[in-house]
Formats: sequence, structure tokens, C-alpha cells
Amino acid sequence: MLISRLVPKSTAGLAVRSLMNLAQPLVSEDTLSDLAATLSRSKFDPYVSREDRQSFFELFARVSEWVAVTSTFRVCRDTKDNMFLELAVDGKADLIVTGDKDLLELTPFQGIAIITPAAALALPDPAVP
Repeated sequence: MLISRLVPKSTAGLAVRSLMNLAQPLVSEDTLSDLAATLSRSKFDPYVSREDRQSFFELFARVSEWVAVTSTFRVCRDTKDNMFLELAVDGKADLIVTGDKDLLELTPFQGIAIITPAAALALPDPAVP
């Protein structure tokens, strides 16, 4: 969903912009590496320049709170998504915003709400579930 920030008028992009103004995102070594790998994919070339993606990545890394992840979960059908649950738990997140159905079906996860971008935009204060 984070990459949607680069798509100006998408619901996910609007949610990311709104949340970035209200709350500090959390990152771990694994989630930041995943973001870098995703942003480097050529499938995004027709939509967003590599330079814009690199600038976004650098800014996101600077404004995010780094979390040392020590938890390990194996609960998500897509095992790659477990890193986001681990980050949320160890970072004491209030909310995970995603369009990923594998994560959405786990809500709430250890007291952390998992909601869609549209639901995040509908919250009175998107930083507080």
C-alpha cells in the first residue's frame, strides 16, 4: 500500500498521505529491504520514474521510526507478510493499513486493528483506530 503514495488520486495514496501527516510510520530492516526491492521493479517504470521512487524511499526511511524486531510469527497465509505483523507488535502499533487480504483477515492481531485504506480515510482521526 505504501507505494500507492506515488499514485496521487488513488484511495490508498490518499490514505498514506493522510496517515503520514498524523502518525510516524514504523520500519524494520526487513520491511525497508522489501520496500527497496519492490520499488526497484521495472513494472513501475511507466508510472513513476526511478528517481522519484528513490527519493520517496530515502524520505520514507528518514521519517520512519526504526524498530528492532524480535518477535516471530507464522500466522499469515502469505509467509512474507508475517514481517509486518512482527513490526507492528514490536513497534507497539495501533493500526496496520493494508489492502492485503491475507493480513486483513487477521484483524485484530494481538490488539492491533488491520484496516483497508478506505476505512483509514473514514476514521475521524486516522492515527487512532
